[in-house]
Amino acid sequence: MASWPSLGLRARLLSAFALLCVVTAAAVAGGLYVQARNEILQRAQDAAVRTMTGRLQALYPLRSAAPGPQELDLIAGAVSDQHGSAIAVYRGAHSQVQSPPGHRPGPPPLPGSGEPEQDGTVLEPGMIPEGLREAVAGGDVAWQRVVRDGTPLLIIGTPLLIVEQDRTARLSGIEVYLARDLSPEQRSIDGLAARAWFTGGAALAFAVVLASLATRGVLRPVRELGRAARLLGEGELQTRIAVRGSDELAEVARTFNDTAAELERHVEQLRGMEADARRFVADVSHELRTPLAALAAVADVLDEEAARLPEPAGRAARLVSQETLSLTALVNDLIEISRFDSGVAALALNEVDVAELVRASLRTRGWSEQVTTELPDGVTARLDPRRVDVVLANLVGNALRHGEPPVSVRLGADPHRIAVEVRDHGPGLDEAVLPHVFDRFYKASAARARSEGSGLGLAIARENARLHRGDLTVANAPDGGAVFTLRLPRRAHDLDGGPE
Repeated sequence: MASWPSLGLRARLLSAFALLCVVTAAAVAGGLYVQARNEILQRAQDAAVRTMTGRLQALYPLRSAAPGPQELDLIAGAVSDQHGSAIAVYRGAHSQVQSPPGHRPGPPPLPGSGEPEQDGTVLEPGMIPEGLREAVAGGDVAWQRVVRDGTPLLIIGTPLLIVEQDRTARLSGIEVYLARDLSPEQRSIDGLAARAWFTGGAALAFAVVLASLATRGVLRPVRELGRAARLLGEGELQTRIAVRGSDELAEVARTFNDTAAELERHVEQLRGMEADARRFVADVSHELRTPLAALAAVADVLDEEAARLPEPAGRAARLVSQETLSLTALVNDLIEISRFDSGVAALALNEVDVAELVRASLRTRGWSEQVTTELPDGVTARLDPRRVDVVLANLVGNALRHGEPPVSVRLGADPHRIAVEVRDHGPGLDEAVLPHVFDRFYKASAARARSEGSGLGLAIARENARLHRGDLTVANAPDGGAVFTLRLPRRAHDLDGGPE
């Protein structure tokens, strides 16, 4: 399901300020507009009703209780003026005069002047709403606002009464209706709406400016906090941020500084403990070399005499010899790891034929017949032959011990790098094991047979690759088996910033 992109903090703050301003301006301007509109219309309506009833009172007493067309015209003419037209209705008959006789409201307005024509609205019986006529026929003074041909009108209706000699009043049957043009009031209302929109727009612009200033003050410490967090994540443990003021952001800054100081203290402690542990391993390893050398000499003698010893003693002699060799290999590996950890491991670079180096490594260990090779001639590189030999021996030895034949070594090269690929055709490595293959003392017993080594071989191999500014990676082949790939730069200048 598609989702909207996440907005930044600045955009969200600006949007919140703008939305708040729009809602507030709309509520205030809308309320004022509605109130002013009602006031204007109510005043116009009240004034029209008062004027109409005042003029009708001047007609009393009526000349006739059953007026004819001339009397109806006089009644309509008395009510009509330049702001509206009127009709008088009596039992279906109605007046024909729409304005006072002889009244000339002046010259017609110029086109486009915005002034309504004085006689532009002519009231006809069909324009009177049915509900209004029913209310007037019932003896009430009623009015209703309608729109005819785009012109807003106020139609007022009132019945004329006859007062008897006993002071009782009855309906005469004469109804008078006045249609008053509300265009001037509508223009005033439209002007109010335009001013309300203008006020809202000005308030929105002011809110955006105010929000921009506010977000600048809020986001500056947030950006500083983000920059400091990035530096802290990159290892700059001395990073601190300036604390300004005493608000919530200042409290966040103080908390960050306290956290960074505490983190720096813990990291320093861990570094000290790690250095002590490495120094301890290095010291113990070096101290063990001398007695192990003596043990190895004795083990060699025992191994030679094992065949002539009684079976229990011979088996014990062979076991002592084997475990002495394993312990010697472990100590040597620990010493090598300690050199990498302390940063004293160095390269002895030489220009070598990589294919010949691979063949010599296999030949020295008697693996030439067990391993198939694809080694193009003429591939040279400036490497440390001893360290590359250690890597190759470890990779090929693991493939022969833990994988299944055939085991292959393939060499590839480009102008900047060489790549040596060692592959077996065994079950491969479990996906959960792959991220930990190069961890120290890690043995993938779940994927392969139990390892007889120290668990440091692959870790040392990768350290040797990285010492060359290269890398060692592992993956499972699509058709089975594990593939270890050693990538190294070809020339000495590549070690000084060339492609890695």
